[in-house]
Amino acid sequence: MTATGSGLTAALNTDRHRIGLNVFAAIVLAHWAEHIAQAIQIYVLGWPVPQARGVLGLWFPWLVKSEFLHYGYALVMLVGLILLRKGFVGRSRTWWNIALGIQVWHHFEHLLLLIQAQSHHNFFGKPVPTSIIQLIVPRVELHLFYNTVVFIPMVVAMVLHRWPRTDERKSMACSCAYAAA
Repeated sequence: MTATGSGLTAALNTDRHRIGLNVFAAIVLAHWAEHIAQAIQIYVLGWPVPQARGVLGLWFPWLVKSEFLHYGYALVMLVGLILLRKGFVGRSRTWWNIALGIQVWHHFEHLLLLIQAQSHHNFFGKPVPTSIIQLIVPRVELHLFYNTVVFIPMVVAMVLHRWPRTDERKSMACSCAYAAA
């Protein structure tokens, strides 16, 4: 595989792919940890949902209430998955595509929430901004689920990318793969 295009996208999928993946993974892990902290606050510590704000939300409560922040993260995830996609080949590309597909839907749900918050018009006759799947699953659990089901195939993709088969290694334009044994 040769990098197509030039500039940042090409670099992120060739000689800067590993650093791009590491930065992206750190952002994803930090966000996922916030959702896990919130779940612990609710289900282990017994805090009411409005007081369970994750770690950052304890110091900056407005963060949890900001649809811009939640939408912004969903957009960063979507852009990161798209920008780093060309660096993946074979089985790892398949798993990365699965994460990307799920994130497209997750992003759409956050877009619906942002539109409702900004227009002050809630959909589905609800008193607060509500996404489609949130009609079935409560918001805290839903977003923990969404972040988990994007994270798992992303990790599988990254593991397969670091330990590719011989044919996949030959197709890679980056140096992410560990040395062959």
